[in-house]
Amino acid sequence: MSQHVLNVIADDARPVAHALRAFGDPSWLSDGRAFDLPFHDEALAIARTFACDANRVPLAGRRKRLLVADMDSTIITCECLDELADQAGLKPRIAAITERAMRGEIAFAPALKERVALLRGLPLAALARTYDERVRLTPGAKALVATMKAHGARTVLVSGGFTYFTGRVREACGLDADHANVLLDDGHALTGEVREPVLGREAKLDTLLSQGVDPHDALAVGDGANDLDMIRAAGLGVAFHAKPIVAEAAAARIDQSDLRALLYLQGYTDSEIAEG
Repeated sequence: MSQHVLNVIADDARPVAHALRAFGDPSWLSDGRAFDLPFHDEALAIARTFACDANRVPLAGRRKRLLVADMDSTIITCECLDELADQAGLKPRIAAITERAMRGEIAFAPALKERVALLRGLPLAALARTYDERVRLTPGAKALVATMKAHGARTVLVSGGFTYFTGRVREACGLDADHANVLLDDGHALTGEVREPVLGREAKLDTLLSQGVDPHDALAVGDGANDLDMIRAAGLGVAFHAKPIVAEAAAARIDQSDLRALLYLQGYTDSEIAEG
């Protein structure tokens, strides 16, 4: 018996299941949307000719006891720093730096400091406007967190962004903890500085390793280069709508679906999913 399954997720997965009928009957996790099959390399290659998420998933320890998730463009749909920059009329300039950092083209910490410096003097009210007007949870985020917590997992948000946003997102999504950088201010406006040390790639990995759970029992998910180390260290590392450098390195990748896909990767069925 194979020690892995082929997990397939799509808006309509029936055509994929039909194309793979020679490899066995699908075990449906979500009717018409997600299924498992015994793993075959040929089946994976065929599945990936469709607009679906198809991944090879180990069966041993499939359901994880720890979720460590990136925030920007993962648990939420935007990049908070880019949206904050929009309040200062600097979004194109800052977003270009963000994109290069997330692609791994430039080091994260210097890129963060450069972007924050450009926001010097921005009134603190801009943070509240950014959160209220721009920050939205990614579809499936609440279900992912609620379901894993209902089955005994610890859930942690870890971000190269800022505690102002992670604390609010943690509360909105029901996560257990959050870790991020601290923007410095003078009581009225941003000073253009971030508290040292900067939380980046190594700190994200350290967060995963410090939760008292074997890394094999952890799920780590993110989209940018600073998520790479924690994704590689986790028993289930997932690149979620990720930059190419991350998608190529991760054991699993989700390019089409929302965050519910992370539950199907773990073998959860719709009847087991909590809506949060």
